[in-house]
Amino acid sequence: MGVGEWFSEFCGELQIDTEEKISRRYKAITKRLNLDFWNTDSELSHSLYVGSYGRNTAIRSISDLDIVMELPWSVYDQYNDYLVNGQSALLQEVRNSIASTYSSTSVSADGQVVLVPFADGTTFEVVPGFRQTDGSYVYPDATGGGAWQTTDPRAEIDAIKTRNILCNSNLVRLCRMMRAWKFKWDVPIGGLLIDTLAYQFIEAYPYRDKSFLYYDFMSRDFFEWMAGQSETQEWWRAPGSGAYVYRKGLFQYKAKRCFNIAVDAIAYANVSREWSARDCWREIFGTAFPN
Repeated sequence: MGVGEWFSEFCGELQIDTEEKISRRYKAITKRLNLDFWNTDSELSHSLYVGSYGRNTAIRSISDLDIVMELPWSVYDQYNDYLVNGQSALLQEVRNSIASTYSSTSVSADGQVVLVPFADGTTFEVVPGFRQTDGSYVYPDATGGGAWQTTDPRAEIDAIKTRNILCNSNLVRLCRMMRAWKFKWDVPIGGLLIDTLAYQFIEAYPYRDKSFLYYDFMSRDFFEWMAGQSETQEWWRAPGSGAYVYRKGLFQYKAKRCFNIAVDAIAYANVSREWSARDCWREIFGTAFPN
């Protein structure tokens, strides 16, 4: 195999292989909330995958599945009238609704979400929201006495999807590869920031629409680009929504180290030392990369 085949196999290994189980749980949660809040037994209406799974940038090791569940505005009016932290009371009502379906699961309300953990280590994080005319959602934040916040995940999903099409699907694959790097190197960086940086990087990248054969260059160049981000910068703007995406820590040093390893990998491949090249990529991305 050559470089193109290595990266094609690697990206295949990162793809989620539990879609059926995820969908079954998603539908059960959605149906329960629709019954209790909308008087319908629909398994799909009013709910939306968000987060990395919604943006299609998640990888096989995903453990948190994010859902926004739209509720009627009459429910907002009800809890907005509370004198003290109606947001917490709303989260508890959503929690109780889901718990009636998953009675053996430790469903809990936590700040802004309702957590639905499963025995296999997967947790669904359900955000109750009220959809506005522009497609964004108002959602409850029970911390600090309670408040309403706004999020626009559809705009982020659409922005990633649109640019990914223009980049021959390379944006989504880059986001997934960088998640593998994050886990391998324990990089203090959130998934939305990975997607945001990849989205910005690939916009003007000269190989943005090329095949897997260019993925060694794309990986090397993205590590170099990330390493060049200012260490004093605290936030970036998310694709589509423009929301502030804050850093969890400094990722630049580990990006620089992996840039150097990528340079070595490309040099080894150029002189037909394929085992050494693959070993370098496995050092960067982990065992999902073919040996």
